[in-house]
Amino acid sequence: MKIKCVLIDDEPLAIKVLLNYFENFSEFEVVATFNNSLEGLEFINSNTVDAVFLDINMPMMTGFELIRLLETKTRVIITTAFREFAAESYDLEVLDYLVKPIPLPRFIKCIQKIEAEYNLKNNIKIENHRVEPHIFIKVDKKMVKINIDEILFIEGMKEYIKVVTPEKTYITHKSLSSLTEELPAERFMRTHKSFTIALNKVKSIEGNRIQILTHNIPIGRNYIKEVKSKILD
Repeated sequence: MKIKCVLIDDEPLAIKVLLNYFENFSEFEVVATFNNSLEGLEFINSNTVDAVFLDINMPMMTGFELIRLLETKTRVIITTAFREFAAESYDLEVLDYLVKPIPLPRFIKCIQKIEAEYNLKNNIKIENHRVEPHIFIKVDKKMVKINIDEILFIEGMKEYIKVVTPEKTYITHKSLSSLTEELPAERFMRTHKSFTIALNKVKSIEGNRIQILTHNIPIGRNYIKEVKSKILD
């Protein structure tokens, strides 16, 4: 069963951005889009909708006015270019507040929140299965899920990075710094201007080189003291 979503925004480009994001997540279905808040309200009150992505400033009726007229317990995610309405939106118990332009990593966190609440609400459980911490990266125009525990190291290559796992290497257009920030600091660390490693995958360290499986990772001069302290202590 898919999670049914509705998008309401008077800017067609804003809806297009979200539709492009949703194409990467098969567990979600966008059942309708509206540029008119009144038509959107009528649809939501007449159909089963799990989540609504809703702009605030719209003609005829604002997003906040629409929320107050909802007859269902549909969860609302605000999408707006304005940060100053966040406090008011949470008074209305919105699930999330996304500021335009919405970065893909922030969108992913939002839909993970929607999915978790949907599963809890519908008592959906996967027996004997533990959800592994993971990240999504864009590879060849699609979002690929990589479990954090599988990552050996990440290598920066100018405008691209390589995410290396035992089975496969993924290349994506992203900076090493930004991906490193998405990973838990207690499990990963920067060892060089071009490398971030998984600490629990280190096999040995000798001089200014770290061995992970068959890979030899350099330790930069500015990193060597901190790296050795964290790995050897």
